Amino acid sequence: MKERILTGDRITGKLHLGHYVGSLKNRVELQNQYETYLILADVQALTTHFEKPELIKQNLRNVALDYLSAGINPDQATIFVQSLIPEIAELTTYFSMFVTVNSLRHNPTIKAEAKERGFQDMYYGFLGYPVSQTADITFCKATLVPVGEDQLPHIEQTRKIVRRFNQLYKPVLLEPKPLVGDVPRLIGLDGNNKMSKSLGNAIYLDSTQEDVNEKIKKATTDPARIHKTDLGHPEICPIYAYHQAFRKEGSDEIYESCKKGQIGCMECKRKITRSINDLLEPMRERRIVYQNDPKKVDEILMSGTEKARLIAKETMQEVREAMSMNYF
Repeated sequence: MKERILTGDRITGKLHLGHYVGSLKNRVELQNQYETYLILADVQALTTHFEKPELIKQNLRNVALDYLSAGINPDQATIFVQSLIPEIAELTTYFSMFVTVNSLRHNPTIKAEAKERGFQDMYYGFLGYPVSQTADITFCKATLVPVGEDQLPHIEQTRKIVRRFNQLYKPVLLEPKPLVGDVPRLIGLDGNNKMSKSLGNAIYLDSTQEDVNEKIKKATTDPARIHKTDLGHPEICPIYAYHQAFRKEGSDEIYESCKKGQIGCMECKRKITRSINDLLEPMRERRIVYQNDPKKVDEILMSGTEKARLIAKETMQEVREAMSMNYF
């Protein structure tokens, strides 16, 4: 029997290259090897977008298209909608009874996101979404979770919650392990932060060739280089980071040429622009196919949700029995 993977995204917007190298690429590669479940986390999207739920409805299909265009095969992977699995909410409630507020406040990802969003005080849902995420993972008894580096604290918290539940009641839940992508964090086009929807420094998976060309042209490079022959510092240049991520076979040559002042920033940008467009072109082709058949996309989501719901019911029966809450 194959091991089971659970991963997914808060559907707060379209996916970008940072998502691809941090997690999505792994999901595509691993779907043949593992039983793969992908969650469209619409409830967790409300933790930061509760004032505009209409955007989440729009994002649901956008992210589904991102998955399918990136190479997720609905015949091999199950895509489902979080809010349509009520057992996840029930399991979240049970976990929240023994997870302390302090442990959530000290989660480095929560602290960083709260600071990034300027939260003076954290909403209950935002503070507790690692608990909800634990329910996402454990309801289907996933053993492996492909994630980006910034999600590792959540996975560790999940493991702690699972251990605590199994110690308190019965060992019915499985402790998952993280699987981090080859390039855990991709720097943004501005060179100052990770690539992020909220920071506006991203190249999206649905970007046209023109979009990619324009964004790379404007991207930050080595600030110390003024002339082509100036000695470069590729280790601080986001364009070189993209070469490492998307042109591995040529990245060493770029590094040496930059250090010696033998390649200019514009030529370096042209090379990586071609590589990124080569990566995205088959995604564009697949996206058009699914965009032209929206009913097919809906069928994929409905079928996946029904399959996930069956597993959720089985897990919750075990959980209730472990907690002596199977009353009738």
